[in-house]
Amino acid sequence: METTPSAVTMCATVLQVCRCELCVCDCETCQKVLVHTDCACHFRVGQQVCITYSGAMTRSDPPQITAESIRPVRCC
Repeated sequence: METTPSAVTMCATVLQVCRCELCVCDCETCQKVLVHTDCACHFRVGQQVCITYSGAMTRSDPPQITAESIRPVRCC
């Protein structure tokens, strides 16, 4: 039987917008995280977002995740 990890949500502030990725600051841990997403151009520096991802995060510096969805919010 294959188990699938539950989705995880991160509230963060956008620090940098690049093609296909965002650099954000996780509001809970104050850690920078690189977020891979095809919709990066829809966001701006300083915007607060809620990111849903698989829970998998690399051990690189900064850690990296792949977003399942990102929506703008006031979460921080």
